[in-house]
Amino acid sequence: MLLLVLAYLGGALTIVSPCILPVLPFVFARSDQPFAKSGLPLLIGLATTFAAVATLAAVGSQWVVQANHVGRWIALILMAAFALALLWPGLAQQLGKPFQWLGGKLTTSVDGQGTHAGFGGSLLLGIATGLLWAPCAGPILGLVLTGAALQGASVGTTVLLLAYGAGAATSLAIALLIGGRVFAALKRSLGAGEWVRRGLGMAMLVAVVAIATGADTGVLTKISLASTGRIEQHLVDRLQPPQARAEPGGTMMTVANRTDATALPVEGTLPALSGATAWLNSAPLTAESLRGKVVLVDFWTYSCINCLRTLPYVRQWADKYRDAGLVVIGVHAPEFAFERDMDNVRKATKDLGVTYPVAIDNQYAIWRGFNNQYWPAHYFIDAQGRIRAHHFGEGEYDKSEQIIRALLREAGHALPAMVATKATTTGIEADADVAQLRSPETYIGYARAENFDSAGGFARDAVKRYGAAPGMSLNHWALQGDWNVGEEDAHLASADGDIVYRFHARDLHLVLAPDKDGKPIRFRVLIDGKAPGGDHGVDTDASGAGVVDGHRLYQLVRQRSAVQERTFEIRFLDPGVHAYAFTFG
Repeated sequence: MLLLVLAYLGGALTIVSPCILPVLPFVFARSDQPFAKSGLPLLIGLATTFAAVATLAAVGSQWVVQANHVGRWIALILMAAFALALLWPGLAQQLGKPFQWLGGKLTTSVDGQGTHAGFGGSLLLGIATGLLWAPCAGPILGLVLTGAALQGASVGTTVLLLAYGAGAATSLAIALLIGGRVFAALKRSLGAGEWVRRGLGMAMLVAVVAIATGADTGVLTKISLASTGRIEQHLVDRLQPPQARAEPGGTMMTVANRTDATALPVEGTLPALSGATAWLNSAPLTAESLRGKVVLVDFWTYSCINCLRTLPYVRQWADKYRDAGLVVIGVHAPEFAFERDMDNVRKATKDLGVTYPVAIDNQYAIWRGFNNQYWPAHYFIDAQGRIRAHHFGEGEYDKSEQIIRALLREAGHALPAMVATKATTTGIEADADVAQLRSPETYIGYARAENFDSAGGFARDAVKRYGAAPGMSLNHWALQGDWNVGEEDAHLASADGDIVYRFHARDLHLVLAPDKDGKPIRFRVLIDGKAPGGDHGVDTDASGAGVVDGHRLYQLVRQRSAVQERTFEIRFLDPGVHAYAFTFG
């Protein structure tokens, strides 16, 4: 119920978000027409659009993203036609003919004379408004869509999106009522019906241009005093636990203080593994075939730094206890689109020395079976197929090994001697320096980006020349050069593009990928404007030089001297790179 209320409030708040402003002229243009025939169907169309988006989000396929972009442009064309109809009433008669079957013409005038738009036409405009409104929504809609993608299609996700749409519709209804009274007063006092109509038409045309060029999410965000993102995010943080990577050291484990098997509760049963789209290093495994074995299920994805830092321990347990009856299964649940590619996962698995079975969970079927929320996540299953403990994030490796031994002992398996050995962790897999870690994971795609400092903000899904902001604060970042920023990543359109980040951590990593042709992309790293020298990462040399030659996480900085706040810069000498996310250690 709390999430339902939260979704409704989030929808209601979006009307004062900066990028909503260009949409409002479309609403005000209907404000003096009969509510039942014009305003109500517009609001129904808006709410229905959000519900449809929920269902499509659950599919999670790339075609859905492309369909959304196409739908947005169709909506812009429709709105431009409506604006022209306001400017030239004669054109409205011609534009209205194709929509007779929907219930009426688009519009003829806003002064109450002539034929008003029918129910079908207003419904269509409501759907178009929803397509333009949806990309402006804040963290609450993002939370619902993420849940839909990870948890699958359900009545619950659709209801949440309907609640969000209802909140937005409520704000629009208020705007319609207020706008109608304002415009009626103007026309009565000034006799300005014709000018009001044309003014609305011009405002709508300007709004179409603003949305099409990205000015609605760039310039307006910088100049507007009304931004609800932080309010929404605060509500999300208070009412919903994160569904993301677990932070280093931020562990949660359901176990008793003792690690003998009798102290471990039963948390459930091993879900079906049939949802895997493929298997690596093994024939397909089933819950039935694993009976009699102790099983460790490790949810991971190969560009996740938290997952990579747990791998040395998981590999060690797999090797050490294989003959004693332990089966380790790595469930690879992708975060980025390139992690769905089997060739990429196969190469990463080989490069990382993962020899135990890996289930490819591209549809999140196994993820949903466990009701999982985190990367990495470890689930400990006994020989009877019961989940006896779980652990999220990094750390507490000794306790995890004790649980494995307790479950093996309970099953009657002979155990190797317990030797106090620490897994060898080097390079990217080395444990984080938590005491010095003051920079958070930072996404570059506009869907989850924060603290972006380039002037004008993002031009969504369009090439724009960016410039770095001088004197950036800690954990702020900027782009320089010609970049196309998408939902998930930023793509460099020409050579000599930069990313600048002000950070405080021992290690700095960046998830990068070459273009579709796979051609290597050269880069150079600077720290405080100088070559990194001894502070270079495993993927750079002392001069800062390196090459993007695959879809993976690159370690670019490891401070070997005293850790302090620094300015990082990476310059790509060739075009085509895709940049996804910064992580730190």
